Amino acid sequence: MPIYAYEPRDAGRACPHCRAGFEQMQRMADAPLKTCPECGAPVRRVVAAPSVGSSKTSLDRRAKDAGFHQLKKLGTGEYEKTY
Repeated sequence: MPIYAYEPRDAGRACPHCRAGFEQMQRMADAPLKTCPECGAPVRRVVAAPSVGSSKTSLDRRAKDAGFHQLKKLGTGEYEKTY
């Protein structure tokens, strides 16, 4: 399920929970929240950058665990196995 970010429409009516913005895990089919779940102030969903993939170190570890080898280039046409 994706995580959506929300912010208050009117900062004057916002509680500490929604004043700084909050995240809500929802199904994609669910309608966006209209009010803060804690104070009832009107909120809007904001666009946030998605988190895609994983770290390179995790990728290297998983490749090694699967039996693959990483090659390091030494020169023109020369490579060395690093693991």
